[in-house]
Amino acid sequence: MIDSPEQTISISDTALKQIRALTTKGEFKGMQFRVAVSGGGCSGFQYAFSFDDEKKDDDFIIKREEVSVLIDEISWEYIVGSELHYTEELVGSFFTMRNPNAQSTCGCGVSFSVP
Repeated sequence: MIDSPEQTISISDTALKQIRALTTKGEFKGMQFRVAVSGGGCSGFQYAFSFDDEKKDDDFIIKREEVSVLIDEISWEYIVGSELHYTEELVGSFFTMRNPNAQSTCGCGVSFSVP
């Protein structure tokens, strides 16, 4: 586990509420939320959101109240300074990142490019 540096990511109230709801009961009970970045999507990189019951040695851990968010060291470089958010719209509900490092994003908000 790596201690969080001065620059971090923030977790919005809506994301906190949703992660808390998902990790206190059902199949994700007791798990931590993971944010990762991988190559792909229509803009070059894409976000992946999942649940994990295991911290890895290179994980940064962001905590807000009782919620823990895991981010691997490579993904961290692409999303430091971002806000994890949960959006509810007519077409569905989903996690997104408000990423100031993104040069452009696709319409769905799942993929992005960096300079």
